[in-house]
Amino acid sequence: MLTFGQYENATILNEFKSNLLYYRRYIDNVIDLWLPPEQHNTEHWNQFKERLNGWGHLKWKIEDPSKQTVFLDLELKIHNTSFITKTYQKDMNLYLYIPPLSAHPSSCFKGLLTGKTHHYWLQESPSDFQNILCKFIEHLLQRGHDISNIPAIMEQAALTLVPPNRNINKSTENNEDVLYIHRTYHPNRLQRPEIRNLYQKILEPYLEYNRMVIAISRPTKLRDVLTRAKLTPPANISTLIENLRAT
Repeated sequence: MLTFGQYENATILNEFKSNLLYYRRYIDNVIDLWLPPEQHNTEHWNQFKERLNGWGHLKWKIEDPSKQTVFLDLELKIHNTSFITKTYQKDMNLYLYIPPLSAHPSSCFKGLLTGKTHHYWLQESPSDFQNILCKFIEHLLQRGHDISNIPAIMEQAALTLVPPNRNINKSTENNEDVLYIHRTYHPNRLQRPEIRNLYQKILEPYLEYNRMVIAISRPTKLRDVLTRAKLTPPANISTLIENLRAT
């Protein structure tokens, strides 16, 4: 899709800039706001579709202009002069959230609940927000989670949805005054509270740090080994860049 981006900039966005009020593409999904000509003819729109499919062998599936559409996980609707958004969920969605027996740090489950709560709050109306949050909890229960572990986390997340207006002073703390302890998570190893208690009882009186921070990372998964997505640059990358700049 990198070469298609060049085609977009050179052809599509340049030729139809008077009709495209907004144009964004996420890999192979495009959304745009199309301004039809005053005569309301479809000539420019048909030309736009031809240009969009004028690159490569793959063809775009293009919806005709409408005031309502679905883009990724979002339903979009133009009502008068406003945009109305709603979360879109496919019928075949399996909702494979982290199961309770997974060897993930507890912070991952907390982050899931907090992230989804914020996500839905931004996309939903107040009534829809309540409905989709209830569905989210149902999906978690179907994955085996205990309802008793959910309300407290969601209440904490709700407190951050509309934070009170206050001035936040940036910390002037020096990193050298903080003791960082990094651990790879394992359910059978010492957990954060135990490490913190040991530090306060044994080490803190003898160290000059202002505070201690425990950073927990997840262990390596089988997916990390089998499906590496990280590209290793060539050894002579610097020389290649200099040659490109010279040309």
